[in-house]
Amino acid sequence: MIQLCSCVPAVLLASSSIISLGWADVLIIVIYFAMVLGIGYYLSRFTKTGDDFFLAGRKMTMWIAGLAFISANLGSLELMGWAASAYQYGILAAHWYWIGAIPAMLFLGIVMMPFYYISRTHSVPGYLKLRFGESSRMLAAISFAFMTILMSGVNMFSMALVMKVIIGWDINFSIWVSSITVLVYVALGGLLSAMFNEVVQFVLIWAGALLIPIIGLMEVGGWKGVIARIHENFPHGDYTHLWSTLGHFRDNPMGINWVGIVFGLGFIISFGYWTTDFLVVQRVLSAKDLRSAKMSPIIGAAFKMLVPFIVILPGLIGLAVMPGLVGQDQAAASGAASYNEILPLMMARYLGPGLLGLGITALIAGFMSGMAGNITAFSTVWTYDIYKPIHLALTGKEVDDKHYVSMGRWATIVGIFVSIGTAYLVEHAASIMDYVQALFSFFIAPLYGTVILGMLWKRATPAGGFWGLLAGTLSSIGMWAWVRLDPRALSIIAGSPDAKAMAEDMYRALWSWLICVAVTVLVSLATRPKPEAELVGLVRGCTEIPSEGHLPLVKRPIFWAGVVFAAFLVLQIIFW
Repeated sequence: MIQLCSCVPAVLLASSSIISLGWADVLIIVIYFAMVLGIGYYLSRFTKTGDDFFLAGRKMTMWIAGLAFISANLGSLELMGWAASAYQYGILAAHWYWIGAIPAMLFLGIVMMPFYYISRTHSVPGYLKLRFGESSRMLAAISFAFMTILMSGVNMFSMALVMKVIIGWDINFSIWVSSITVLVYVALGGLLSAMFNEVVQFVLIWAGALLIPIIGLMEVGGWKGVIARIHENFPHGDYTHLWSTLGHFRDNPMGINWVGIVFGLGFIISFGYWTTDFLVVQRVLSAKDLRSAKMSPIIGAAFKMLVPFIVILPGLIGLAVMPGLVGQDQAAASGAASYNEILPLMMARYLGPGLLGLGITALIAGFMSGMAGNITAFSTVWTYDIYKPIHLALTGKEVDDKHYVSMGRWATIVGIFVSIGTAYLVEHAASIMDYVQALFSFFIAPLYGTVILGMLWKRATPAGGFWGLLAGTLSSIGMWAWVRLDPRALSIIAGSPDAKAMAEDMYRALWSWLICVAVTVLVSLATRPKPEAELVGLVRGCTEIPSEGHLPLVKRPIFWAGVVFAAFLVLQIIFW
């Protein structure tokens, strides 16, 4: 390993680390921080109105919006968490990138994006206000703001912890440097600055992370060599098949079956996240026209299909060349290496001077991209969906656009500092990651049920939307609490005594979505719907979608959605 020169500031150092950096590596990291700050400062001159700050002026090309759409999702849980999950569960972890993403992203572009874009809403809760009324908007906005700021703190702490483990940086130093950097460039340029930085971060992530699988495959003799070594190291487990082991819960290391993957993950959780989570939808709303808005998720889906090659593949190569890593609890008790550290371990194994700095910069870029995504989404939802209606209710008068831009900047500052507090909360609560994932699932699955019924069923009423969303959220919380009080409840929720924790998340999402839809339908049938004239631009059947028949086939979003979906099916067959 390359040793760090003794004149590096002591605040960066800890007692032990996996990797030591040379000055070339440190210089690459410093240049990255200077670059993102420079982008924020330069773009601040173009951020004057509310649309500029919160939606990048709705002027983004399909490529900028599409790459920012996917980059905002490449945070700490993606880069570190799913590499570790690939080591723990094998290629089954790729489901979260393929069936757990691609169909939903294409559905967003082709079916849902016209209603989001034509309604000119600033956010997903804003759409709920137009479709169902203030009560549904406020319930969704408060839940989303709370979870977004919590997730930002988790991203922050994850980066700080990884930097401590990998290169020995002090946790406090990492938290404050990363958060202040994000604060400056988001407060200056809003979503415009965040999106351009996300595109830069996307390129850096690929440039830094792609080296590991390339060099790793060369070491083991290609994909066939990976499979052969994994079978040699783990003769009694199947870590290399995507679908063939999903016939029963006990046949695969994840303890789940195809029903949980197809319906729980593929239909509920993925559609809920990719079509209703404002963190990603906000990027698409910034597109300059409807065609660009529809193409952005399709472009994002094409790149999303490739992400397993820089996230999942390193974990699989780790199974081949580094068997014996253990879970976090066992690692803490025995002092052994944890599979949570597989990505930095692979970096230490394969990357030399300069390349190591590029790899570390890729990790930092991923963490900061996720953090900035959460903060910009929080700022928009707080300003337009919480502060604005409360301000109007109290004062009875509208204020100029500059007031909301100012509030958005203050929301960014407050959001960053609350996230810092959340990061320190995570430091003292070992199980907080599980709780965060649970809280996230409480919101996403029911929200998807409410939004999809609102868009596709004009009979859905304001009362039905609100009570369905509330019932779905409370039922999900109730099922989570039930399993914590009585672990045997997992077998009831998932329908099998062989189900494991991952199956609980999938089936809880499925049940909460079904409850949300059922309550929405029943309440809607018993209450009065809105007149169709009020649903124009919001609901299928009441809205005229601009025709694309005059465009050449290769310029139609539906054509490229078909190409991406065909490639998705090919990948399923190859890795079946």
